Amino acid sequence: MTIIEEHRTEVRAGNVQYQIAVVARPGETAEQRRVTVTVGGEGPDGESVVHGRLDLDTTVVAAVADLLAGSLHAFAGGPRRRSGERPAQQGKPWSAELDAELESAWLAGDTVAELARRFERTAGGIRSRLPRVGCDPERPGHHLPAPPSLRESAEGEE
Repeated sequence: MTIIEEHRTEVRAGNVQYQIAVVARPGETAEQRRVTVTVGGEGPDGESVVHGRLDLDTTVVAAVADLLAGSLHAFAGGPRRRSGERPAQQGKPWSAELDAELESAWLAGDTVAELARRFERTAGGIRSRLPRVGCDPERPGHHLPAPPSLRESAEGEE
């Protein structure tokens, strides 16, 4: 068997050591390429407490990963991933030009929702970026107040 990519992870939960291995194998066509996911777990005395294997066509790996993640999070009571499209620029770096444009638009009175649409980001992304450009995310159209240490030095320079 030829392996083209392999990822192995181990984690301890309680007194069980879990392992997961993901192995990709080549094929002539996309449908023939396979990914094998093997899950195992050993108790404190080395006894097998978990064992399973999925053999997947590479064209369905993303769908199965989403299905497993959603199902496991739901079962564990954890947060669920939101479905739907992500904004095009979400997670991408901000440039100095975009920062200047964000600051200008905020001071002109644009709302967080308007800015999120304009910059193709999430509302949370806009709110977290505003203080970095000196704007108060709680007061549309305003800069953040200067902290006392900066106010004192600015007053002394006058």
